[in-house]
Amino acid sequence: MAVRTHLRLGDILLKEGILTEEKLQEAIRIQKTTGKRLGEALIGLHYVTDTQLAEILGRQLGLPYRTFAKGELVPPDDPALKKILPEDLVRSQCILPLSKKENLLTIALSDPLDLLLLDNLKKMTGLSISPVISTKPDLQQAIEAVYGKRDFLREAVAGTYDAESGGANAGGEVEVIETSEEIPSEEELAKKAGQVQVIRLVDLFLKEAVTAGASDIHVEPYPDRISIRLRIDGVLQPIDPPSVHLMPAIISRIKILAKMDIAEKRLPQDGGFTVKFGEKTVDLRVSTIPVVYGEKVVLRLLDKGNLVFDFKQLGIDGRALQDMEKAILSPYGLIFITGPTGSGKSTTLYAALSKLRSPAKNILSVEDPVEYKIDGINQVQAKPQIGLTFAVGLRAFLRQDPDIIMVGEVRDLETAEICVRAALTGHLVLSTLHTNDAASAVTRLIDLGIEPFLLSPSLILVIAQRLVRKLCAECKEAHPPASSLQEKVKLPPGTYFRPKGCPACRNSGYRGRVGIYEVLRADDKIRDLIAKGATADEIKALSRSQGMKSLLESGIDKAAAGLTSLEEVFSITTGEL
Repeated sequence: MAVRTHLRLGDILLKEGILTEEKLQEAIRIQKTTGKRLGEALIGLHYVTDTQLAEILGRQLGLPYRTFAKGELVPPDDPALKKILPEDLVRSQCILPLSKKENLLTIALSDPLDLLLLDNLKKMTGLSISPVISTKPDLQQAIEAVYGKRDFLREAVAGTYDAESGGANAGGEVEVIETSEEIPSEEELAKKAGQVQVIRLVDLFLKEAVTAGASDIHVEPYPDRISIRLRIDGVLQPIDPPSVHLMPAIISRIKILAKMDIAEKRLPQDGGFTVKFGEKTVDLRVSTIPVVYGEKVVLRLLDKGNLVFDFKQLGIDGRALQDMEKAILSPYGLIFITGPTGSGKSTTLYAALSKLRSPAKNILSVEDPVEYKIDGINQVQAKPQIGLTFAVGLRAFLRQDPDIIMVGEVRDLETAEICVRAALTGHLVLSTLHTNDAASAVTRLIDLGIEPFLLSPSLILVIAQRLVRKLCAECKEAHPPASSLQEKVKLPPGTYFRPKGCPACRNSGYRGRVGIYEVLRADDKIRDLIAKGATADEIKALSRSQGMKSLLESGIDKAAAGLTSLEEVFSITTGEL
């Protein structure tokens, strides 16, 4: 039986008259701040009950609603049926296989709108899934009836059982059990990590991350659960995790893939590996750190197929595009790209270098880390632990007859001085800084210790940038700005849209990101100000008078073109709408 996925829970409850728009928005705010599902937030606010929610969903989606009290959650006594899904998964996701007929598996669950769970179940079993609806309390009773009560004492000793859920000691006197923690041997960890169930789970969330276009995967341990979150379009989004008992094996599996020491849990580690899904090959950088309840793992996904080398596709247009294309063709000088972590600085640098690639040019880069390997560019991985810093690499570059030099980041005076010297002696140097806007890059370099009279002749361009989420083309809806906003901000003519949410965008209303840019061109007047030690505000004011657009104005232009929403632009550039 197919679920009509175009319906959203909020829309269904509004249609039924159960919720007002105000109550729905309150629940959505709680959902965003706590990471809970919308149904859980509504139940927590006492706007709906478990039973009420299940009955409404069943009616609207055309799915049967079943209860434990009426004996409707009793599957046949079939050992093969119980083995279709791991018991840990059944308990952690609160789902119950009810029957299997040929290629169709009927499963009871409390949230039939959880498309990710349904898709994962289909992939894990290789069967078509027919969902039926029940409440979470009914499902918990049914699972205990089928699989038996959990071994609460064993779980309490292991520190994995939450007494609040009704364990043996819940509400009574706590018995302290003296026990010594046994650290599994490397062989035991490797054996657990090689179990089919663990391999399949890791493969599933890796594939889900690649399919969703995630940039990072966060795997975090807690006393009673595992948290797995994907960073999609800059925002962390939780996915349904496996049982907490599988955490050590999952971590070990990732460590084995990344060629890390699975027995070392006390120190941070770094590694990496490559995965291939169909025609798509993705490099993964892996980082682990010890935390209170075990180890946290972050995997950075580097999909070279998604790397954009075209300035226009990145979102650079108008005068900013002209200034950028002119600057990178300069025979020498300094170009800086500024912005916070995750604002796309490296992507812009790679786009510039790809345009400059030529058999006639010797291009060298020193990076930490090298995110993408680009043919035709000599890339060096900085290794501070052995003394190969940015500054050391730069000095070596100057003896390698370079034409163009790229430095991953200017972090200290020594690196900044070498960059300026290289620019003044006939080399084009590109690098990044962490500043809020373009003009602040000048004062940041001077604060590091660069003399204004040296910076003035060497600097040719500074680009400040941010990334804003693009509206989902499938579901965005026209929404004219409020008159109060138009009075507050000068808005150019255009059709403005707001996010709505659909399965194509995981109900976020956004798919993909685009850059907004503030480009400061260092002409003679700007150089005079720099040489005189002018403030960032003075430099910015002169650049604005010459036609430089601010980040906010660049973002508003993107909103007027229908690429993003005003809400997104304001949240990225000013923090408020």
